[in-house]
Amino acid sequence: MNADTPYNPEQGMPEQIAAAINRDCTRFKAMRSRGELGVALARVVLLYSPRDIRQMEQNFGNSIRDLSPDYRKDLEEAITGHLLGTYQAIRLMDQQGTFRTKKEPVTDAENTYWDMVIAQCRPGTGDLRLRFLKFLLAASCMIVQQEPGHPVGMRFPGGDRVELIDGVYYCPVREKAGDVDAALCPFCPAQQTPAVGYLKPPLNASEHRKQEFIDNCYRYHNFNG
Repeated sequence: MNADTPYNPEQGMPEQIAAAINRDCTRFKAMRSRGELGVALARVVLLYSPRDIRQMEQNFGNSIRDLSPDYRKDLEEAITGHLLGTYQAIRLMDQQGTFRTKKEPVTDAENTYWDMVIAQCRPGTGDLRLRFLKFLLAASCMIVQQEPGHPVGMRFPGGDRVELIDGVYYCPVREKAGDVDAALCPFCPAQQTPAVGYLKPPLNASEHRKQEFIDNCYRYHNFNG
């Protein structure tokens, strides 16, 4: 990491870091395609180091230390693998020029993500450097790659997990965020997991058939309740 960047852990007061985040978010908001955004995100993400990822993992582990040992272990494995995997994927895609093949436009709704990030990364909201990195990694997943902000297989209280079925992502807390990361959930491309957790969407179905399945699950869930 260059010594003159405000994302250097030894450089920059909170106000300076917040101002730099604001500038970057304003720049990201002007990106028109997913690939253009991916390149811009990589330029900032790769200012960070694997050491920063390890610190994020440690912070997350400390935040869930009061959970049951089995659930805590499951969560730590899911999140630590996701953080490092996303960071390394960004590095690889940047090196291989993969981002430049992504011509799909970023929607106006997705661009409001950066307004949220600015609001969430103000002085007094914790370690701004690592907080911003979390949002950068999530943006690469959700906006550039069109993947959920939480990794497939991640388990939530109650046992339900993020799933990928027939090319569609399903998350059990997509519309029921509660104390989960409500800041990210509105921007996640995953659909809400149907209320009847053990029912699965039909294989190789049309979008109409998939939506019909979800509607029926909600309408008739008491049949199996």
